[in-house]
Amino acid sequence: MFTIKEASEKLNCAAHTIRFYDKEGLLPNIRRDDHGNRMFEKRDLDWIRLMTCFRATGMSVADLKQIVDLALQGDETIGQRRAILEAHQEEIKRKQRVLDEAFEAVSQKLEVYNNIEKGNPEERFLTYIDKLDSPQ
Repeated sequence: MFTIKEASEKLNCAAHTIRFYDKEGLLPNIRRDDHGNRMFEKRDLDWIRLMTCFRATGMSVADLKQIVDLALQGDETIGQRRAILEAHQEEIKRKQRVLDEAFEAVSQKLEVYNNIEKGNPEERFLTYIDKLDSPQ
């Protein structure tokens, strides 16, 4: 069993974030000691780590809450939970494509700056822009 301080340190997740998750009903199985302090088991830490990953990808607290509520209803809701995660995965893929494109543009511009510093023209970036404007 871990205290909230220990859980926070192990997960590198702020204690106030863990309290927020609990307050929002995202940690339905957290036990408390005789003084009302939250006590965490390893499976709780695993779930918090997963939620932190989901949140980092932009998943809403409402979607997380829906997954928790469905999980509490039992295995017959696995299909619904899978559908939520599949939709979220597609959104992550879309965002990743946008980020990949932006990363490439930044990389190209850095190459331009490197070329300018070496006395070379800015042709490479203009070629990249032309490529974006061309129909595929």
